[in-house]
Amino acid sequence: MRTPSGTDPVGPSRPEPKVELLVLGEVTVRVGGRDLDLGHARQRCVLVALLVDANRVVPAERLLDRVWGERHPQRARNALSAYVSRLRQVLAPAGQVEIVRRAGGYLLRVDPALVDLHRFEQLITRARAATVAGHRSGRAGPSEPGATGSGDDPTALLTRALSLWRGEPFGTLRTAWLDAVRTALIADHHAARLDLVDLALAVGRHADLLGELTARAAEHPLDERIAGQLMRALYGAGRQAEALRHYQLIRTRLAEELGTDPATPLRRTYHQILTADPALGTAAVPHPVPAPATAAVTVVAPGVPSPTFLAPAGPPPRQLPAPPLAFTGRVEQLAELDAMLTEPDVGGEAAGTGESGAVAGPGGLARTPLAVVAGLPGVGKSTLVLHWAHRTADRFPDGQLYVNLRGFDPAGSILEPAEVVRGFLAALGVAPQRIPIGLAAQTALYRSLVAGRRMLVLLDNARDPEQVRPLLPGAPGCVTVVTSRGQLDGLVAIEGARPLTLDLFTAAESRRFLAQRLGQARVRAEPAAVEKIIARCARLPLALAIASARVVVNRAITLTDLATELAGAGASLDPFDGGDPAADVRAVFSWSYRALSPAAAELFRLIGLHPGPELGMAAVASLAGSPMSAVRRLLAVLTRANLVTEHAPGRYVLHDLLRAYAAEQAEAEEPAANRRAATRRLLDHVLHTAYAADRLLYPHRDPILLADPEPGAVMTPLADGAAAMRWLVTEHRMLLATVDLAARDGWDRHAWELAWSLTSYVNLRALWHDQVTVQGVALPSAVRLADRTAQAHLHRNLGRALTQLDRPDEAQRHLAQALELFVAVGDRANQAQTHVNIARVLQQQGRDREALSYDLRSLELYRLAGHLAGQARAMNNIAWIRIRLGEHDQARELCRQTLRINEEIGNRHGAATNWRTAGCAEAAAGAHHEAIVCHERALRLFREIGDRGGEAETLVGLGDARYACGQVEAARESWAEALVLLEKAGHPDAAAVRARPSGLIVGLAGSDNVSPLR
Repeated sequence: MRTPSGTDPVGPSRPEPKVELLVLGEVTVRVGGRDLDLGHARQRCVLVALLVDANRVVPAERLLDRVWGERHPQRARNALSAYVSRLRQVLAPAGQVEIVRRAGGYLLRVDPALVDLHRFEQLITRARAATVAGHRSGRAGPSEPGATGSGDDPTALLTRALSLWRGEPFGTLRTAWLDAVRTALIADHHAARLDLVDLALAVGRHADLLGELTARAAEHPLDERIAGQLMRALYGAGRQAEALRHYQLIRTRLAEELGTDPATPLRRTYHQILTADPALGTAAVPHPVPAPATAAVTVVAPGVPSPTFLAPAGPPPRQLPAPPLAFTGRVEQLAELDAMLTEPDVGGEAAGTGESGAVAGPGGLARTPLAVVAGLPGVGKSTLVLHWAHRTADRFPDGQLYVNLRGFDPAGSILEPAEVVRGFLAALGVAPQRIPIGLAAQTALYRSLVAGRRMLVLLDNARDPEQVRPLLPGAPGCVTVVTSRGQLDGLVAIEGARPLTLDLFTAAESRRFLAQRLGQARVRAEPAAVEKIIARCARLPLALAIASARVVVNRAITLTDLATELAGAGASLDPFDGGDPAADVRAVFSWSYRALSPAAAELFRLIGLHPGPELGMAAVASLAGSPMSAVRRLLAVLTRANLVTEHAPGRYVLHDLLRAYAAEQAEAEEPAANRRAATRRLLDHVLHTAYAADRLLYPHRDPILLADPEPGAVMTPLADGAAAMRWLVTEHRMLLATVDLAARDGWDRHAWELAWSLTSYVNLRALWHDQVTVQGVALPSAVRLADRTAQAHLHRNLGRALTQLDRPDEAQRHLAQALELFVAVGDRANQAQTHVNIARVLQQQGRDREALSYDLRSLELYRLAGHLAGQARAMNNIAWIRIRLGEHDQARELCRQTLRINEEIGNRHGAATNWRTAGCAEAAAGAHHEAIVCHERALRLFREIGDRGGEAETLVGLGDARYACGQVEAARESWAEALVLLEKAGHPDAAAVRARPSGLIVGLAGSDNVSPLR
């Protein structure tokens, strides 16, 4: 953690400050020796969330996550505002502490020296810098008296830092974020204590430290740094034989409990003691971790202009899932993976690799390090690479990218390379609007961004080389690790990948694994049963994990009972058989499955019908056709049995093999009518919730008529547009998979209606690639239904998305088909909307006069249909075209007429858009004061509605108008607010705003960017 050093001024530090903000213990604010009343726990959490990042702006959304976690209560923002207001009142007597509002968040302004947490970090940093300086100057320990002053004495600095701790950080406060920060702080405290020991050893205090180090070694029996310190202390105290015995003791422990040997530093200490090396008295020097550099990378991708992409100013991507809780063995494979780091010093020079550090591949050409970890299902491939990735994370300061490619997903929802590359580009800071078209261009951009960076790319569960190749970095610097059930020989032969085959556990590794899961005493008490369990599980790690879970959950079951139960199992999971009859995964799953109650077993089977990859509570309840309370209890049973994982509150996932097993059991045991009814309820849940979300996001969109949901289908309640957007974002991948499921399995009406219901969401989020996929998948369903209206909607949605992707020829073909179909069914309102979409294609091509003719025709059709909202939309578009053509007076009059219509029908979003267009018309005509009034009206409405895009574009126009009127400071304030919103949304016009006031523009891209449905 780094001490904040924001740009806001802070008061001068005082030798004995009257104000103290204390979090290294119970959270306390002390003024003049008196503790202030900080209120209840949640309010104190808000204070801590700001204090940790003192003098930095903390966005409101991040504050909400820190205080409440990912699931915010209703009106959480209002509660946050109230807490901040109360804290301001409480902190008023302090004088030197202030909470101020900043764009998008809050900032706590305070001298860091008044906060014990930041004083601790500053002192630790100074102590380590002083230690490094002393090491370089030949002083191994503390400064000699009078050398450079007491402030440079690392021992004194560390002692002062440790004295600040009054107890566990943050006291009794508990949130997920606080727990993570607390864990990191405790680790820093532990490291500081060990730094202090190193300094004491360096000046010969060996005998004084023996008691303390012996106690610490007993408390942390596998900590190699403590072991090394104790060995040095014993050696320095003249007890060489005991030091060598302690090495043998920890070596044995590491082998038995972790399946590893001591690391290089401890082995080096052992050899130094063995050879009486005089260098033993030298203190260890902490190596400060350099901050990652931020650099502008110029990228040229095929078919794309050459914009400059700025590497993210925030932390690099850290996408690794949590490390495995239980890991043992795999020493050879870990060494093989480590060899990729030692042969080419990744990101730097290495002997025999050239300046770049790349490995010499076939023909002497440089290649990036690549490993393929293969093995049968459940053998622990992902566990191995995740353990290794976390262990070596510090070797990749520029970040880690991770994706589960779902190569053997039983539902068939394999991730396409294009989807993965787009996800990686987003993680690397590329906004959706900046992602180029086509896989080749996207891959070129991805490889350009990672070139020269020291990154780890982990591609989990790949199906074949074709799925992997577009995801491989193209230049030295990165390390890539792929896991697969197949050998992926093509990557070995062509790309020069290092093949690693992961076999079953050895018998010793299996025993250590069970000891970690069940406890050493229990395993030692029933050795014969342990051997039978290992034999029946065929030493397959996943099988051992599931079998042992039975004993973990039910302590009354002995290992002998479990061994007897396993001996009677005889089923096999044919598609996932590793070729050895003993490696029978289906039997392993069945042991847990057959132990379930009938209700829990039925729910497990029905979950196998879900397309994945995640399940929400309402989806599971819909599959079951049961109340949520009952389903919640059954899910708890499945979670305890390790058949389902709750990876976030109310969110469930299944391992690939478990989902396959669940689907097989559904096919075998559930009647076809039951399976179809459950699938219908699931589809109704998804469709009706998505449709309700669409109505909240854009209520003036013309609705479609849905059939009533089946009894038992559970809809997720959505209070407002914000809740709708959160649900859609959370369920994004499930929604795409459900459209595919419905189209593939003949639920044609659900397929096209769900595609329609996702339109406002994908438009607001600019997810044009997903829109093309979803509408394209649903289109054959509409054709099978012979539903011309459905086909017309899907063609038009495809046309709009293709327009946004700058594929005008394809867009025009789909829009022409949509128009023909809407004419055939006599739907004038949708004919009109299609004319609007065609006009946007023409406008994009600079054909404003032709676009105007289509907009005029759309107005005529909306009038014939009596569609007031559509008339207002068409008139606003016509006004915008007339502004572009220089016909300002006509544009002004159209805006006045449009406003009257929108106010009459209560379309606040339409009115906001009209006011913004009116502001642009006034500005174009030189009436800048009137433009300010219009933009301010638009701004108020957009903020009330929650349309961030409209708010940002209006702020730009408002800033332009204010600048033209000589209100320079007010203009800069508007532009600054706009820039925050535009950059957060990845809007392409952020660069133009950043360049002000050197060049002013009247408006942004046009009214079509404001509404989610054009």
